[in-house]
Amino acid sequence: MLEKLEGLADRFDELQALLASPDLYSDPARAAQLLREQKELTPIITAYRRYAAAVQEQNDALELLDEAGGDAELRAMAQESLNTSRSEIDCLEQELKILLLPHDPNDDRSVIMEIRAGAGGEEAALFAHSLYRMYTMYADKRGWKTEVINLAATELGGCKEITFSVDGEGAYSRLKFESGVHRVQRVPETESQGRVHTSTVTVAVLPEVDDVELEINPNDLRIDTFRSSGAGGQHINKTSSAIRITHLPSGMVVECQDERSQYKNKDKAMRVLRSRLFEIEQQKQDAAIADERRSQVGSGSRSERIRTYNFPENRISEHRIKLTLYHLDSFLDGNLDEVLDALITTEQSEKLARSEFS
Repeated sequence: MLEKLEGLADRFDELQALLASPDLYSDPARAAQLLREQKELTPIITAYRRYAAAVQEQNDALELLDEAGGDAELRAMAQESLNTSRSEIDCLEQELKILLLPHDPNDDRSVIMEIRAGAGGEEAALFAHSLYRMYTMYADKRGWKTEVINLAATELGGCKEITFSVDGEGAYSRLKFESGVHRVQRVPETESQGRVHTSTVTVAVLPEVDDVELEINPNDLRIDTFRSSGAGGQHINKTSSAIRITHLPSGMVVECQDERSQYKNKDKAMRVLRSRLFEIEQQKQDAAIADERRSQVGSGSRSERIRTYNFPENRISEHRIKLTLYHLDSFLDGNLDEVLDALITTEQSEKLARSEFS
């Protein structure tokens, strides 16, 4: 591990020198690439330098112990310094192992989220809207921006499906764990006998990509316009502003009718299409490293039941890591970090167990 860290430290110094050269900025793409690399290395090098300082303190304390002889006060001071430095070295070694784990290249991306009501009819649609509210509140707490791309609402205020973006650095690194089937157990307002019903909602989290990263041939697209439907302003059903894009090679269909402008709806629909096609390409790559994929926290499959929300017990059960909490009301208000942090820690532990530094 130390050999690898020394190599990274040399590369970091090289990057510092390159970025200090005024000539570099005549090539903006190259400059952006080097800045990204520097940003990725910074936390590793910062921890490595703290580690090197702690090792030096340890060596100084050992030397002082040898020189202390019968001086009890000096020996006590040296022993205290030694214990402190050794404790810091242990903590920093663990931190460095985690920092050196393979980095998901999508972690820093913004995301597009798709929530769809599953089994349970109107009750599932109402819970789909509750999940949308939960994610937007979580995004607000982290300073991320959300924007609705497409919404199919129900008369009672639920969502048959909703697609929205979450823009912010690191959004994918945390929200990727939300992909899968979310199960809700509660008594619907329409249930006269107080029986608990079980419904499901499917969540998909797609890393957002731009048109430079994923080029789509315009000849592969069929674009149709139609009139918006559902609750909305006066323009609903009067103008053909809604857009339906069909990707002919894959048969994938994306709709957007949230904006009054055809152009804006088309732009939003293309964002979703690019992210879905990118996910398909990633799944093909993942198939080549299936063992790695299977060993992560869940598979991220939309068919996998990942969490249960039990209203009578005010309980959240996170099935992938067997975590149960009893503050469902707070969780639905966007306080997700306790669960997400536990999922991240479990994933890191599993990666560490398989890493070259274990």
